[in-house]
Amino acid sequence: MLATLPVSQLSSAPLIRIRPRTALLASSDPSFRQRLNTTLTGLCWEVREAETGAQAWAAAESSVPEAVIIDAWLPDLDMAEFMHDFRSTFPTVDVIDAEGTATCKGPRSPHRQEIYYALRTSQDTDTAAWNAAPDLGDGAAQKDTKKPPAPVRLATNVSIIEVVEPSAETLSGPVLVLPAIPAKREQPVVERLPGLIGNASSMMDVSRRIRLVAPRSTPVLIEGPTGSGKELVAEGLHRLSTRSRKPLIAINCAAIPEALLEAELFGHTRGAFTGAVHGRMGRIEAADGGTLFLDEIGEMPLALQSKLLRFVECGELQRVGDNETLKVDVRIIAATHRQLARSTQEGTFRSDLYYRLAVFLIRTPSLIDHMEDLPLLVGHFLEKMGRTEPVKRVDPSAMAMLKQHDWPGNVRELEHVLERAAILAGDDTTITAGEIDFGMSVN
Repeated sequence: MLATLPVSQLSSAPLIRIRPRTALLASSDPSFRQRLNTTLTGLCWEVREAETGAQAWAAAESSVPEAVIIDAWLPDLDMAEFMHDFRSTFPTVDVIDAEGTATCKGPRSPHRQEIYYALRTSQDTDTAAWNAAPDLGDGAAQKDTKKPPAPVRLATNVSIIEVVEPSAETLSGPVLVLPAIPAKREQPVVERLPGLIGNASSMMDVSRRIRLVAPRSTPVLIEGPTGSGKELVAEGLHRLSTRSRKPLIAINCAAIPEALLEAELFGHTRGAFTGAVHGRMGRIEAADGGTLFLDEIGEMPLALQSKLLRFVECGELQRVGDNETLKVDVRIIAATHRQLARSTQEGTFRSDLYYRLAVFLIRTPSLIDHMEDLPLLVGHFLEKMGRTEPVKRVDPSAMAMLKQHDWPGNVRELEHVLERAAILAGDDTTITAGEIDFGMSVN
């Protein structure tokens, strides 16, 4: 706690220098970070800020803080996975989420109550109810219906005194009473992107994340099962970005042989390898000023990952067979059907490259996880096919069959099933259960 001694006691009070204490604040909300930083700085904390989970991890590695305040709404953060890895790597750090609760059992900062106070005064809400004070270690909940007094600032050259666990006998000045933990911040209403069909919460979260990160040049990693719309997300990110007037260059890292992938990415000079009769610009260079979409990045060979890492770090590349370096300005969006965090643990993907690509994480859900959107998707694809032929509709029996399928190929499979059914229906504008063919032979 912080306490201020009466002026009459300043001359005899010993000077006690505050023990250095640092906090790492990770939140994607800049105004919240600013308010919390200001409050903690006033309580004599040294605060470092991070916008993403990856940045927070890097900051903690460079200098281990006493406490970490982390927002569970970080776009690239799965709290359970992050905490498991963070706790094993930084076992001495007190971790508190932005709602004012410790994220898990672990070490406790002796100044945690100051963080709770800073969190309350920094919350972006005017209507939250403050019903209970945080647990200060003795299990007792304190209630305070009045605004706690601000620390007194005296125009003297005497340093602020820090008193740990003061008693009533040792303090005669005002004591800072810690307020309650704030209620959860409400998320703003998000408008669904036109290209992303579905009103399920998982789909709305994808739209929300796209709108948040699109105007920036932050690298984005899109994870999701095959056929779940990862390329649509990449197109939406580019379309809403400041780079939209420049090209979006895509390359499928799984579709190009390993021997040719480096030349496709970085380009090559004439005679660089057998068959290279002409020099060629690579995909990265072609995306200069725009966006580079690396689809199925998890399939990239380890040897090439190290070369890509160098480009991501410094923005410079070398064409195959050339000694000169080129400076290129591109925004990188990567996609994979794998869980790259797990791949880094298995040694099939470089962890340093993963943390640079996954600065902002977007997960596309499988179709089975938002089946409530099936009618919307069916209507969308039938209308899309109706641009070149009469629009068809599905009858209740056909819709029932579609709802019973488990959709291993996700939205892409749904589109193909509907196109097949439309062909089988011929000139009939109604698709029945007889035209629904999932393309799986049964012996």
